[in-house]
Amino acid sequence: MTSDPLSYLFGLEQFGIKFGLEKTSALVDRLDHPERAFQSVHIAGTNGKGSVTAMVEAALRAAGHRAARYTSPHLIDLTERFVIDGRAVATDVLVAVVADLRTVIEGLLRDGTLQDQPTFFEVTTAAAFEIFRRAGAEVGVIEVGLGGRLDATNVVRPAVTAITSIAFDHERYLGSTLDQIATEKAGIIKPGVPVVVGALAPEAARAIETVARERGAELIRASDGARVVRLEPDATHDTRYDAPSGTVVRLVTPVRDYGEVAIGLPGVHQIDNALVAVRLLETLHEQGIAVPPEAIVAGLARPSWPGRLDRRRLKDGREVLLDAAHNPAGAAALASYLHELPGPPPPLVFAAMGDKDIGGMLRVLLPAVSRIVLTRASSRRSADPTDLARLARAIAPDVPAVVEPSAAAAIAAAWCVSPRIVVAGSIFLLGDVMKEIG
Repeated sequence: MTSDPLSYLFGLEQFGIKFGLEKTSALVDRLDHPERAFQSVHIAGTNGKGSVTAMVEAALRAAGHRAARYTSPHLIDLTERFVIDGRAVATDVLVAVVADLRTVIEGLLRDGTLQDQPTFFEVTTAAAFEIFRRAGAEVGVIEVGLGGRLDATNVVRPAVTAITSIAFDHERYLGSTLDQIATEKAGIIKPGVPVVVGALAPEAARAIETVARERGAELIRASDGARVVRLEPDATHDTRYDAPSGTVVRLVTPVRDYGEVAIGLPGVHQIDNALVAVRLLETLHEQGIAVPPEAIVAGLARPSWPGRLDRRRLKDGREVLLDAAHNPAGAAALASYLHELPGPPPPLVFAAMGDKDIGGMLRVLLPAVSRIVLTRASSRRSADPTDLARLARAIAPDVPAVVEPSAAAAIAAAWCVSPRIVVAGSIFLLGDVMKEIG
């Protein structure tokens, strides 16, 4: 058995994904409930939950709160999941907390409270709560890992919850209809706790409304009574590769008129996410956690959320656009962004997990790119790139499709075609590419 705490933690990945709150509940109970040491905001959704988490956390910091953020997965380093005051936790702090957690887990196994080892995500979730408690966090913004009802994060007692969107993803775990998926995500709704919801299909909206009504939770539809008008970019704005980023809107909610507001995360789809974040922050303010309007505006303008329409420029002038699109809805948002770019369509470097709706992603992405380079991400779940190429050619025969054995070879091949490339399909692939480009 390894003595290194992080090796122990990563070793738990062998147990895969297991739904249920029993083990996480046992862990936080033995730790004397670190998740109750701070106020929390709990955010679920198929897409957009990470962006909303980033905006809300940035606004809380702008309001002067000691805010923390827990998200998953990470791109390069595990510490990215645990952010306090806008900075990832120090490795030695994480190591110390995991070591203590391991001792707690061994005790729970000895006395029979746990019958077997918890999963990687269950332990990282408990670690997040303990890290935030030790850091003296005032508010924790907690992103759901998968689903909601049985996700390890669902042991929190939030001041406000939010469900950003409902689309098809992880059907193996969440169900094969939007109604079933929405019901699972609505599991984060707590009795008497307000829930803010984004734009939803009717069947998803009905499912969430039913749960909210049963639990006596006020349901706040982000768009109700709101007016959002996207303003045309100023004529002096740089219209090169990054043209659609930095969206500016005129924003009015039932609470106040914010005037012209800049949304720092690029892509038109971020307008909906920003509206959810604003209504959530307004609700949080009503719950006694002060977030003045200037802090809300700052949070929308300056969130930190790498890997989401994230443009990186190398010293030699080459560019890569990294996007975490890993399901059809996310791919559609990326494709919409690419269609807005001036100039010829860029080449796409693509890898995906084998359990994803890869065909659904490729059908919307291929019309927006000049060619596709298929590769394998550094995950055992990654699909065979040869199979991906065969599927891509069947969907869009006119789009050249080539296979490369690694992320490094794939981005090199794409850069041979154009100095501006796109990487998408898997968060694991983004991490691989970010390591390559430094």
